[in-house]
Amino acid sequence: MRITIYKTAGSWKFRFFSCAGRFHLFFASLPCILSGKGGDFLEYGYIRVSSTDQNEDRQLIALHGKGIPDNRIYMDKQSGKDFNRPKYKRLVRRVKQGDLLYILSIDRLGRNYREIQEQWRLLTQEKGIDICVLDMPLLDTRQGKDLMGTFIADLVLQILSFVAQSERESIRKRQAEGIAAAKARGVKFGRPPVPLPGNFYEVHRAWRGKKMTLRQAAEACGMPEGTFYAKAVKFEKAD
Repeated sequence: MRITIYKTAGSWKFRFFSCAGRFHLFFASLPCILSGKGGDFLEYGYIRVSSTDQNEDRQLIALHGKGIPDNRIYMDKQSGKDFNRPKYKRLVRRVKQGDLLYILSIDRLGRNYREIQEQWRLLTQEKGIDICVLDMPLLDTRQGKDLMGTFIADLVLQILSFVAQSERESIRKRQAEGIAAAKARGVKFGRPPVPLPGNFYEVHRAWRGKKMTLRQAAEACGMPEGTFYAKAVKFEKAD
């Protein structure tokens, strides 16, 4: 068998000749030949803010500064307590071996120490992509791939993951303390109660007098049956 390898139109072509004169062709892109990884490599960005009223501009500016287009930037607006986030899951499904993911800081990836470690391993080892944490140059898997570089990166990742979870726990503690202090001052949380309709008392008497069914009473007051019943019980206890 004779093998001929040559380049045409930016791709490498392999031609196999058998003894019988037959041949087979297949094509592969240049990166595949050089690195053993297939396809063109893409760069992605991931953004996370904890709530819908938080501003993601700082993260967005940083990713745009790296030339990441909007259609390859994935953003979730929810807590970093776990990785059950729709856009993050979509990102993980989309990236392929050799791609590069940018995040501004490790706490934007998450705030759960154990799960940050697991997702980092999933992305870098199972998916085979590189990650660059913009505010921590030591967390750039393209650099320092020798034993010492890997050791330092792993150590930094563990420290920052610990800090991220510690900050989340501190935030939750401060929130709980603030709520407790507000309640002690008489501050009420939640939506204010909806006032009873003007005909509620008359309808309630008719319902208790078996002149109306529960459904009829609820419809007369413009509320679901369960709501009418709950308000009726509460009214009777207070009476």
